[in-house]
Amino acid sequence: MASSYLSPPGSPYSRTAVSLHWLVGLGLIGTFALGFYMTGMPFSPAKLQYFSWHKWAGVTLWLLIVARLSWRLAKGAPEAPAGMPGWQRAASEWTHRLLYLLMLTIPVSGWLMSSAKGVPTIYFGLLPLPDLLARDQELGNNLASLHLALNYGMAGLVVLHVAAALKHHFVDRDEVLARMLPFLKRA
Repeated sequence: MASSYLSPPGSPYSRTAVSLHWLVGLGLIGTFALGFYMTGMPFSPAKLQYFSWHKWAGVTLWLLIVARLSWRLAKGAPEAPAGMPGWQRAASEWTHRLLYLLMLTIPVSGWLMSSAKGVPTIYFGLLPLPDLLARDQELGNNLASLHLALNYGMAGLVVLHVAAALKHHFVDRDEVLARMLPFLKRA
């Protein structure tokens, strides 16, 4: 996600970047929690409603992630702290790339799964989205497994992302976390 525009080291992210980061982050947590909860429920009208909400959240998050990625590509990101080792810079870059890839891929995998299972996606109950695949229950089941695996992979990357941010704040005592939480001061 490298851009020709990078803010100087120590610069905070823009308000737009921070807002999109936290909006997407909270949305991902909520959507993941709802997905985890609803899959364990017995079949009921409530479960069907939760599936609809989960799909609406997935479509909305996909749109927000496209906006977030577009903003990042257009505006860039602040440079890493000057003393950060090269391997940490590379790990950060690749973790972010994988997160963006998963954030864009997971909602599409859910849409593909719904299409293959013959369950339409109707955004907010108003806008029917086209089926991307013909009905094929076996493919739908395989896509459900893929959707789950991708979600667990992203959850692992999010844990790594949070752990790295906390390490930068409490161990390295640099500005990495404060750039996304401007009210923080160095630990």
